[in-house]
Amino acid sequence: MKSIAAFALLVAGAQAAPHYTFPKLAGTADWSSVRQTANFQSNGPVTDVNSDAIRCYQRAAGGAPDTTEVKAGSQITWVAAPNIYHPGALSAYMAKVPSGQTAADFDGSGNVWFKVYQDMPTTSGGQYTWPSNGKAQVAFTVPQCLADGDYLFRIEHVALHSASAAGGAQFYISCAQVHVTGGSSSTGSATQQQQPSELVSFPGAYKATDPGLMINIYNNGGKEYQPAGPAVFTC
Repeated sequence: MKSIAAFALLVAGAQAAPHYTFPKLAGTADWSSVRQTANFQSNGPVTDVNSDAIRCYQRAAGGAPDTTEVKAGSQITWVAAPNIYHPGALSAYMAKVPSGQTAADFDGSGNVWFKVYQDMPTTSGGQYTWPSNGKAQVAFTVPQCLADGDYLFRIEHVALHSASAAGGAQFYISCAQVHVTGGSSSTGSATQQQQPSELVSFPGAYKATDPGLMINIYNNGGKEYQPAGPAVFTC
């Protein structure tokens, strides 16, 4: 019986190995300022772009215990567990917390999200190769021109290894609670404050048939990849 149980555990581990989570920001504990996701044990993805899970994939309503302070213009590093196993597109979004709320109690609903990062693949022999593939940590720059205050920071990796049909894209998502300081609204800042204008909602930002989500990455005909969602906000 013991040997059968051990074998079952090995099989379960092997099946879960290709999947992954983003449980923390570097220098913090798991699920401290990152909201615990529904896949914290299974590591499984979101596949329905019209579900509320596409926003932050939260296990339960409510915020994380902590909020991490970050400086505008600096980098914020996410840790993957165990790593970004599948090929696909990595992006990052931020949402300014409305006045009167905090990062801990804002649910991220509405047209509030703006994209701050999007990686792009190289193409060779009709196949795409992404720079994020296999990485255990990925870093993003917080725009210098943002106003100080609380934000949600959303990391998204969409695995595209089986995305030839609608609904085949696999989303690995987490949201962190951050407090931005030293931005353009700070005293003495040399950078003019800018308000992101291309705001989207989750769900709402994507369709399952978007070219960047329904695609054969192994035979793309040499076409340039078209990411889903809005353009990247820049200062």
